[in-house]
Amino acid sequence: MNFTRRQAIRLMSSAAPAMAMQGAFKRILAQTASGIQLTPGSYTGTRPSLKAYTVPDWFADAKFGIWSHWGPQSAVGDGDWYARKMYIEGSDQYKYHVKRFGPPSKFGYKDCIPLFTADRWDPEHLMDLYAKAGAKYFFSMGVHHDNYDMWNSKYQPRWNAVSSGPHKDIVGMWSAAARKRGLRFGVSEHLSNSYNWFAPAHLSDTTGPLAGVPYDGSNPAYADLYHDYTGQPADFAKTTTAMSRIAPDSWKLEYFHRIKDLVDSYQPDLLYTDGGIPFEEYGLSTVAELYNVGPVDQRGNSETVYNSKHKPDCEEGTCVLDHERGVADSISPVPWQTDTCIGGWHYKVGQKYKTPKKVIDLLVDIVSKNGNLLLNFPLPANGELDPEEMRVLEGITAWMSVNSEGIFYTRPWKINGEGPSMAVSIPQDATRPQNSFNEGKQPDLSAQDIRFTAKGKTLYAFVQGWPQKQLTIQALATSSPQQPEKVVDVRMLGREEALKFTQDTTGLRVTIPGEKPPTADIGVTLRIRFA
Repeated sequence: MNFTRRQAIRLMSSAAPAMAMQGAFKRILAQTASGIQLTPGSYTGTRPSLKAYTVPDWFADAKFGIWSHWGPQSAVGDGDWYARKMYIEGSDQYKYHVKRFGPPSKFGYKDCIPLFTADRWDPEHLMDLYAKAGAKYFFSMGVHHDNYDMWNSKYQPRWNAVSSGPHKDIVGMWSAAARKRGLRFGVSEHLSNSYNWFAPAHLSDTTGPLAGVPYDGSNPAYADLYHDYTGQPADFAKTTTAMSRIAPDSWKLEYFHRIKDLVDSYQPDLLYTDGGIPFEEYGLSTVAELYNVGPVDQRGNSETVYNSKHKPDCEEGTCVLDHERGVADSISPVPWQTDTCIGGWHYKVGQKYKTPKKVIDLLVDIVSKNGNLLLNFPLPANGELDPEEMRVLEGITAWMSVNSEGIFYTRPWKINGEGPSMAVSIPQDATRPQNSFNEGKQPDLSAQDIRFTAKGKTLYAFVQGWPQKQLTIQALATSSPQQPEKVVDVRMLGREEALKFTQDTTGLRVTIPGEKPPTADIGVTLRIRFA
């Protein structure tokens, strides 16, 4: 229930002086004073309330999602963080911008937005491709650091995808296409950092003929895009850092209103925040709003998922931990997620993409550790996958069509894998969150590397290459620390015939048939049944 400030004061004055009740009314007053109003439900914008959250089973079953990290920055075709770096004098993207469009004091980011046309974007066709590739959930970009909303935004009426650019409700059309095919639907938001991230747009060249001429971010007429720094120190634009989240309460409340509008309008199954839960009560209230307006299961538990990259947010319930471009180092007792991309986050012409083999190596390793993979396919201005992206997607689809039984609806086994890659120690970057941005340090997997998942009495062994004649799985030795049950049947997914095997104190030795399947270079999967 929501209370006005007057009602809350009246209740406080007449209620019994129990400390718990006083605390509750004080919270109501605090929410009213800050301008936060939530949809009534099981959760409030407090950590103790959100601690009761549990991860829904569907997320643990889903394992694989696809993301469209797409917006006006993609339309330029020069990679991620373009809207910021085009204003950083001397950067590669600044040089690109000057060469293509002219100096940012004459042609700013606002002038790039019309390039975001989506004129060949067909969400129905793309969702067919993504569903065929095995995706069980799909993410749309909601709003990036560039402060541009990808829906018909109530609180950003000028700079959104319906009012400008493609003049289409991108979030709404993605949502309809995903849900029509039975996929769970998510939105990502990167808004909380925008106030600081966009600061370079308020600067100017320091050299050359336009030295000292302000970039267009300084123009008050465009403060609804680039932010208003009135009241900030004179050097704020020079000194603030991109992801610092140092902002006035007015911006924090706008953040809450914007994301609440997004959540209320589309009731997503998932919401991803770029970073940890921001701005304490404002961010916690955003999470509560997501859970309160979303679906619930038969027991009344929330069926929605919030992703945070801050481990302490997730250790006490509340949400699901996300590792950006990284994987966990061991099996987690609770589900988690890796978000990564086949290339860069925003589209860049000519960039090199991950191979299907690299994507599947990541997927099986992540799933073996109780994680999910959220994979971005960056779209260009027109909204159509380029030929190389199609090649990657087709490779994933071909492997999934044979091996997905061992991915979906599974859980970790006693250990996640064996083989040479298990002995590789991945160093941690002290400047990054733990287990993030380490995917490039992960070794390529081969036929000597095995990853495990389980489903009841069935074990799936992902062999990440084509083994020659015979495969030995040491973890299934009768004397191994895993103490496996007796194996009674072994088959390769995609084939019906039973494989010959022996199980003794040295391992499970499986005879591999001579004919190599089409996707064997990516990997094969053995279905192993216990007595």
